Amino acid sequence: MCLAIPGKIKSIETIHNGLVRMAKVSFGGITKEASLEMLPDAKVDDYVLVHVGVAISKVDEEEAQKTFSYLEEIGELGELEDVDEYLPKKE
Repeated sequence: MCLAIPGKIKSIETIHNGLVRMAKVSFGGITKEASLEMLPDAKVDDYVLVHVGVAISKVDEEEAQKTFSYLEEIGELGELEDVDEYLPKKE
């Protein structure tokens, strides 16, 4: 099974003479690079679903938090750190 993980875009740069947009995306404290080629309108602070290094869709913050909650429930957050900022606030 393949899974797309939500992350928050922290920065965007272009490579290959400006032809390719790449983002630094934070996943609960771990930052990875992801291609933005499928999301030309993505910007810093957007939440995106990333699958195998490619941002495949934008999601709102609430949806990103729900996904992180589900992953926490099933014990699939693994190596992610500082996920508290992504999880819904517990009352």
